[in-house]
Amino acid sequence: MTHRKAFQYRIYPSSAQETILRQTLETCRGVYNSLLNERKHDYELFGKSPSCAVQQKHLPGWKKDHPQLAGVFSQVLQDVARRIDKAFEAFFRRVAAGEEPGYPRFKGKGQYKSITYPQMGFSLGEGCVHLSKIGVIKAILHRPVEGTIKTCTVRRDGDKWYVTFSCEVEEETLPLSSEQIGIDVGLKTFAALSNGEFIQNPRFYRKEEKALAKAERKFDKVKNKHRSKARRKAKKVVRRVNERIKHRRKDFLHQTARKLVNRFGLIAVEELQIENMMATPQAKPDPEKEGQFLPNGAAQKSGLNKSIGDAGWGMFRSLLTYKAESAGRVVVNVNPAYTSQDCSGCGYRPEKENRKTLSDRIHFCPQCGLVLDRDTNSARTILKIAVGQYSVPAGTG
Repeated sequence: MTHRKAFQYRIYPSSAQETILRQTLETCRGVYNSLLNERKHDYELFGKSPSCAVQQKHLPGWKKDHPQLAGVFSQVLQDVARRIDKAFEAFFRRVAAGEEPGYPRFKGKGQYKSITYPQMGFSLGEGCVHLSKIGVIKAILHRPVEGTIKTCTVRRDGDKWYVTFSCEVEEETLPLSSEQIGIDVGLKTFAALSNGEFIQNPRFYRKEEKALAKAERKFDKVKNKHRSKARRKAKKVVRRVNERIKHRRKDFLHQTARKLVNRFGLIAVEELQIENMMATPQAKPDPEKEGQFLPNGAAQKSGLNKSIGDAGWGMFRSLLTYKAESAGRVVVNVNPAYTSQDCSGCGYRPEKENRKTLSDRIHFCPQCGLVLDRDTNSARTILKIAVGQYSVPAGTG
């Protein structure tokens, strides 16, 4: 079997090439907004929007009226129409699911940050990438590309440029493993494992919080001095601190997920609803004082949300899932309800008034006498539930 795998590299365009790339992004942004406007206009007028294929057929005619479109590779423009189509597909899918999605929006200046060559118009050379209409760009190919390249995406991230190749590669399953593990993610430690091990929480954002606050204060002093050198310099410092946090967190999550997938055949994780966990508390009007509000813990919740976002639980579960799939491992998502309260030894669940609070770090079961770390108990309960949901194939023991 095959699966898609992405290979990302840093590229270093010359000044002239960077100008062309920025112009290409702006041209694609204009096309995106025009195609979105066409769909909106036709639906309001005729009750039906044009399809992706129909909109792609309009592009050659637009080139006659807009010469700047000739400076963009034709398939890159066709991919813009595909992006519009995907945006509407996602919109209607969320509507059908009963959610309240926002209607696809127009892109403002600087908001269109990548272009994609879907099939052709690009090639990979010795330490370089050739892009049609742009030229040969220096690239740092720090690892070889595997499989068959299907698409090439060029992306701007601040003042840096990256190229990503989406490749079709053969799955490389790992040797069978009978080891099973339950994982309870947290903030005190990043994760507690059912075997008693802990993965420490690196807290990348918290460690850089002072440096980020200092950089943002300097930017605030010059943010109104548009087009000034001081403003560009201050903004660059803020961006670099944020990049450092993001890259370190991503690297940690990748490595942690890879180690777990290499070691265990079945991995059980909580299916946390992180968006709900980070929701802002509702305001509580004071019934005795009109126009005033009661304390709702919003300040404390803000600090908790920072720590949850810093941990990156959602990204971790996504990385763990796709790495496990390509390696032939199994990830089981478990409903987190009561996993921190139930006893992993006997299944006893205490009455509401006797349940553990967040400050209780030791689990003690009054029924079977089990005493162990609270998070380890949760991880064992998660694994116990997962094993009941999934049967291990014969021959893996």
